[in-house]
Amino acid sequence: MNQSYSIKVNEQTYLKDPQNSELGVKIVRHGIDMMADLGYEEFTFKKLASAIGSTEASIYRYFENKHKFVLYLTSWYWNWMNLRLMLAIANIEDSKTRLRNAILLLTAKVEEDTNFSTINESKLHQIVIAESSKAYFHKRVDEDNKLGLFAEYKQLVHQVSEIIMEVMPNYKYPHMLVSTIIEGCYHQRYFMEHLPRLTDHVQGEDAIQTFFTELVFNTIK
Repeated sequence: MNQSYSIKVNEQTYLKDPQNSELGVKIVRHGIDMMADLGYEEFTFKKLASAIGSTEASIYRYFENKHKFVLYLTSWYWNWMNLRLMLAIANIEDSKTRLRNAILLLTAKVEEDTNFSTINESKLHQIVIAESSKAYFHKRVDEDNKLGLFAEYKQLVHQVSEIIMEVMPNYKYPHMLVSTIIEGCYHQRYFMEHLPRLTDHVQGEDAIQTFFTELVFNTIK
């Protein structure tokens, strides 16, 4: 990946684009660090403002509330994953290879991407694993959905579903399978770190990647 790529975040998630100012970038960068360390419940704009030497009011000029901030972060993450998927399957004609590459991408551990210096993708991945469900498990999810706030996630699921349909045109549940891979993988990553008896560790391999790769190909064969 190179610097010619950029990540465009859903405009409905912010009041003022944080990527266009030094303070906005600082809010996002330190907000990721703090939410990864504290968790969604303990994270507040007051704490963030104190950490960056600013005011709560300045943060509220960028984000309406903590919920919208999480939506901003997840929008960035899913757009980044869409970009990585495009690169992972580019110029590959064999559909099974493309599907395997897609599954490996969806289930891999996330390392920091030096192409985007303002975002720590590894910490953002921690937030997505632990907190992203809060973006849609709430009473106003239908309103957020009408605003297109989950479009990037849906796009990722749809793109991989299309590859599944190339491999097995008659398979009836491609979107269900892909969303299960993504959410299931995040649960297993969380279990491996915090509740290891709920998952399996296999010496010498990434058991999560292997499991979901086998699951997909055994399911659609």
